Amino acid sequence: MVETRTLEEPKRQKLPIIDCDVHNTLASERVLYPYLSKRWRRHHEMVGTPDRVGAYIPRAHLYGARYDAWPPSGQRPGSELDFLREQLLDAWHIEYGILNCLTPVCEMPNLAYAAAFARAVNDWQIENWLEPEPRLRASIIVACDDAAFATAEIERLANHPGFVQVLLLARTMEPLGRRKYWQMYETAAKHNLPIGIHFTGVGAGPITAVGRPSHYIEDHGGMTQAFQTQVTSLVCEGVFEHFPMLRVVLIEGGFAWLPPLMWRLDRAWKKLREEVPDVKRLPSAYIREHFWITTQPIEEPPKQEYFHQLLAQLDVDEKLMFATDYPHWDFDSPAHALPKSLAPALKQKIMAENARAFYRF
Repeated sequence: MVETRTLEEPKRQKLPIIDCDVHNTLASERVLYPYLSKRWRRHHEMVGTPDRVGAYIPRAHLYGARYDAWPPSGQRPGSELDFLREQLLDAWHIEYGILNCLTPVCEMPNLAYAAAFARAVNDWQIENWLEPEPRLRASIIVACDDAAFATAEIERLANHPGFVQVLLLARTMEPLGRRKYWQMYETAAKHNLPIGIHFTGVGAGPITAVGRPSHYIEDHGGMTQAFQTQVTSLVCEGVFEHFPMLRVVLIEGGFAWLPPLMWRLDRAWKKLREEVPDVKRLPSAYIREHFWITTQPIEEPPKQEYFHQLLAQLDVDEKLMFATDYPHWDFDSPAHALPKSLAPALKQKIMAENARAFYRF
């Protein structure tokens, strides 16, 4: 049993809080057995699932969790609803929390198994998280590399009030603008479900643009490479011309990199627009219209005025949404995540109102 401790005494927040990134975790993959067919239970017992996310780089913390997030039972952080209630929902008076369950679905080469596993995770979320706790909402897990499987799962759950978006990982097998993903986007947009792109994943090759790094800090700090690639791909492949109602939220990817990416793409488009006829406007126009971002990990420049300059460059008063990343080691406290110099009205938007509008709470 792991002894728990409190790193910080939560303080009562005057503003409402909507947490856009809460991680519920499987205590063991065997908890999915009631939701898997006999065929796929046998497959799991024989083959298991890939665990490549942390295979190359040692994690700074076991399961990426903060030290005090282990329940008294010793189960994995994020695996017990009562303890999550105690440490997050009740302690910080969270109005709503969005669950992003990070599973190995997108790393499974057997796509039929990936689809069955995703369905089981979603059913597990309904029974064990959404039904017992009305403050929680969840992301739909899909086998994104198979259009039929992904679309079928979105259609199955689109009208369930507990699910508010479709979850993908930042490192995918192919850039997310590719046509293989379009049927999934069409279905999500039809049901007014955003696409959430979350930190992590391993993709098809080395986890950076130039190979495998030596240290976890390189992997963690370099994840923005994947986010930049995905934003660029979605814009340049013309996804938003084909699906003008599609909304995308970038989760745990930071955002200081967005302004220079927009400048660079706009400059290139003016010279190369003939190559991408489906990009009919400046790339920055699509980015400003179709992308939302979360605060964690929030950029912390050495002077607060630099942060205000960043917000001015982004023009994201309506697009930036608060997230804690509970129960991970870089958890952002609602009491300290935002600069004190932010105007109260803007802080209220970031802490809750932007997410309330985005997710239609």
